[in-house]
Amino acid sequence: MESKVSEGGLNVTLTIRLLMHGKEVGSIIGKKGETVKKMREESGARINISEGNCPERIVTITGPTDAIFKAFAMIAYKFEEDIINSMSNSTATSKPPVTLRLVVPASQCGSLIGKGGSKIKEIRESTGAQVQVAGDMLPNSTERAVTISGTPDAIIQCVKQICVVMLESPPKGATIPYRPKPASAPVIFAGGQAYSIQGQYAIPHPDLTKLHQLAMQQTPFTPLGQTTPAFPGMDASPQASTHELTIPNDLIGCIIGRQGTKINEIRQMSGAQIKIASAMEGSAERQITITGSPANISLAQYLINARLTSEVTGMGAL
Repeated sequence: MESKVSEGGLNVTLTIRLLMHGKEVGSIIGKKGETVKKMREESGARINISEGNCPERIVTITGPTDAIFKAFAMIAYKFEEDIINSMSNSTATSKPPVTLRLVVPASQCGSLIGKGGSKIKEIRESTGAQVQVAGDMLPNSTERAVTISGTPDAIIQCVKQICVVMLESPPKGATIPYRPKPASAPVIFAGGQAYSIQGQYAIPHPDLTKLHQLAMQQTPFTPLGQTTPAFPGMDASPQASTHELTIPNDLIGCIIGRQGTKINEIRQMSGAQIKIASAMEGSAERQITITGSPANISLAQYLINARLTSEVTGMGAL
């Protein structure tokens, strides 16, 4: 079975997802999309690149196993070419390895690692590539990053073996795919309006404006000058103050969110520093300390209350 798959003798359609930085994606796309077009034509694989102005993008390669291996070979050699080109302009003497990051459903990572790490060790030894499986899942997903580095030939052999494992051990349960988040644009508040900065332009942001105005109604504060960014974590006015809240233990989860996603959103949107105390033995409540300007604090309070309201009523935050 193994040799058949690695030779592409089985006409099995597979989908492999790669996580790439913007610069790497630019290299794969090429001028006017010529490089990716050539890769698609020569490999016969479908290569899709996620949209967006994210610092990270997902590259999805779908097709019969032999088409996937050809596409991977072209990507690995393209990255090696980029490394060689960048070295000609630098003083570095040792050539860094080519590195690719696969995104693999967490339910398949156990098979990839093997009992006591036996499978991953076997893959490393037989291919000469370095393989690392991330311990944590990628944010808001059930997928993990698998980083492969080495020479292009070692990487191609390694991908073949990983494909064999993935074919033999299909994912269990539903997979929540990882979707990179857009780069969080800086936000400024001016004249009671919120603007997100995109390139050289300030774009009015109605949702943030509404929150900002609600926060303004709750707290007297010094109006912000247009040049003062209230984000991220910067105090909008010089006098930072602190406010403390207590939240029942059973509701703290909805404030923190999965892997801290919600609390990080609240921190980013409000520009306040927010610390959640550890659970105290015998206490049914947790303390939250919010630090920042009065405007930052009231915006953070509003966002926290909105999360609690939606959790308690089971409705979306209004």
